[in-house]
Amino acid sequence: MMHAVVGFLAGVMASMGLGGGFVLVVWLTVFEQVGQKTAQGINLLFFLPIALLSLVIHLKGGLVDRQLLRRYIFGGVLGAILGTIASNIIAAELLRKLFALFLLCFRTRELFSARKQKAPPDKKENAR
Repeated sequence: MMHAVVGFLAGVMASMGLGGGFVLVVWLTVFEQVGQKTAQGINLLFFLPIALLSLVIHLKGGLVDRQLLRRYIFGGVLGAILGTIASNIIAAELLRKLFALFLLCFRTRELFSARKQKAPPDKKENAR
């Protein structure tokens, strides 16, 4: 039953772009004693159908800024390739610690940042 709850929470967070992988990877490594690299692989496979479904819904809802997407896509693809290569080179223990450090820094920044929210773009702009 708990597996279904964790999967549900990870799916909800991932579909909203809030880091569902965080929930799944932490659950797998801490509570299921799955190795870091295995947990990351499971997370990637878990994410694919959720990402596809979420993308379709977000596109239909006009929630994707396509111009902004074009600016980031090349770097994202390149980062995915280099990150995959690096994760196969870096020892699992160091990778686990780097992941924890990243989460700590990111969450601390989010906790103390006071940024202004940009208004959502006009749906007609995104349709282009």
